[in-house]
Order: sequence, then structure tokens, then C-alpha cells
Amino acid sequence: MPKGYILAEVEVTDPAAYEPYRNQVPATVAAYGGRYLVRGGEPLRLEGDHPSRRFVILEFDSPERAREWYESEHYNPVREIRFRSATSNLFLLTGAGN
Repeated sequence: MPKGYILAEVEVTDPAAYEPYRNQVPATVAAYGGRYLVRGGEPLRLEGDHPSRRFVILEFDSPERAREWYESEHYNPVREIRFRSATSNLFLLTGAGN
């Protein structure tokens, strides 16, 4: 079965307001069996001219489970914090099956 991945590109616009999101989101990810593969750090651009932003990659057991997390009642109020304190692009990706 293929894994599900959430790729998030985040530009924090209000660091103080974003802090509760950083503190609360890991529990929501864990509740759906997800785990962080990448969380923050300084990206090193190898190609292109896209602005450098914060990147997060989450792995879930399936694309369906990743979507369940994203649409869940657990994540929804936390997601609202991100909406107010950052600009983001999120993608649901399907990994290669085992």
C-alpha cells in the first residue's frame, strides 16, 4: 500500500502567533499515525529561483489517512492558527507502494 505524504511550504508572517501552532500540531499528527520526516531547518536551494521558506514533510500509512488528519476535528482548530499567522502551500502526495 502506498504511503501518504503531506508536503507543506510555510512562510511564517507572525512568529508569536504561530508558536501555538508549532506546539499543538505534533499531537494531531501523531493521533493519525503520522510522523515528521522534515520539520523546518534552512533549505539549501540546488536549482530554481523559488524563495526559501520553511518546509515540512509528514508521512502517513496511506494517502487516505493523511487526508483524514488534514480534515479532522483535531487538526481543524490548529490549522486556523496557521491560517492567521502564516502563508502556506500544502500538498497531499502519494508515495511508491512497497
